[in-house]
Amino acid sequence: MDDLVLQQLVIDELEFEPSVDAANIGVAVDSGVVTLTGHVGSYAEKIAAERAAQRVRGVRAIAQEIQVRYPSDKKTSDDEIAKRAADILAWDARVPDEGIQIKVQNGWVMLTGTVEWQYQRVAAESGVRKLSGVIGVSNEIELKPQVKAPDVRDKILSALKRNAEIEADSIRVSVNGDEVTLEGRVHDWYERIVIERAAWSAPGVKHVHDRMTLS
Repeated sequence: MDDLVLQQLVIDELEFEPSVDAANIGVAVDSGVVTLTGHVGSYAEKIAAERAAQRVRGVRAIAQEIQVRYPSDKKTSDDEIAKRAADILAWDARVPDEGIQIKVQNGWVMLTGTVEWQYQRVAAESGVRKLSGVIGVSNEIELKPQVKAPDVRDKILSALKRNAEIEADSIRVSVNGDEVTLEGRVHDWYERIVIERAAWSAPGVKHVHDRMTLS
């Protein structure tokens, strides 16, 4: 796809995304690699902009250079952010908050600890990054699943076949212990994300190596 056409498609998608104010976001494209620049009002908006760009067919990779800028009257102290983050995790039934530690420095949140499932790790990060005053999140939570399923590969392939939008036969899945390697060709970034989620949803998986290529 021509870079100028792809650039306009990404701009259109950013403007279409209701959670993003595209007025202060710049888009540059070079050989299918999209660079996002400018500034937004929250870390959640920054992530939303990145995901909007990922949805566009033809995007091969994204360089995320958007800055988070808060109005001076909305700055929040680190201890207040930490308390709100702890409350969010305690309220979220998906997250075992007793296994997660929170550290905040200059608005940047670091999450550490251990959980059994990838979705718990994702839910913890998703919850805290929406808080006012957060400029970034480092998710250092480790996966220590208790389940060691010998049929991880079958579970992943079954999940892919259930999704009508994915050509499961074009994806090769190999398993080595708790590590999964994905190979093959996908049509766009969205398809790639769906396949990765299927891999992470299998019990016992601690690492997913994405070696898929965009066709």
